Amino acid sequence: MKIIRKKIKFDMENGFLKTTCEIMVQKVLPAIRAEIARVLFSEHRCTQQEIAEILCLSRAAVSQYMSEKRGAEVDFSEDVHREIRKFSARLLKEIDQKEQIEGMCNICRYVQRSGWFYKNLPEAVSCSLCGDKEQI
Repeated sequence: MKIIRKKIKFDMENGFLKTTCEIMVQKVLPAIRAEIARVLFSEHRCTQQEIAEILCLSRAAVSQYMSEKRGAEVDFSEDVHREIRKFSARLLKEIDQKEQIEGMCNICRYVQRSGWFYKNLPEAVSCSLCGDKEQI
């Protein structure tokens, strides 16, 4: 049996260790959702209610993403924005839940491979389970 060891990051503010996956869930995934919401609103003219239905969120959550109260801590590269725009367009074609999950996971992996961690959190590394060590 192979033992997988994850790199961890010490959170200076709160005094505890965070795994790469925790950072992704707390910072990157909300930023991806926020960017998807903004793309659906500005490029595809969806209402907040329509965006909420597409992303399976409350309208209040979409409002917070749109007003940058949630998911505003991450600045993505233009390549990541392009991937998010492509995925946002696919979401409008009523893809099934499996395809939605795969799409979000693909963007998450893309962020990891793009070097976002190395640029913003030098002590963190890509997830050993889902992250590809190859950088884009």
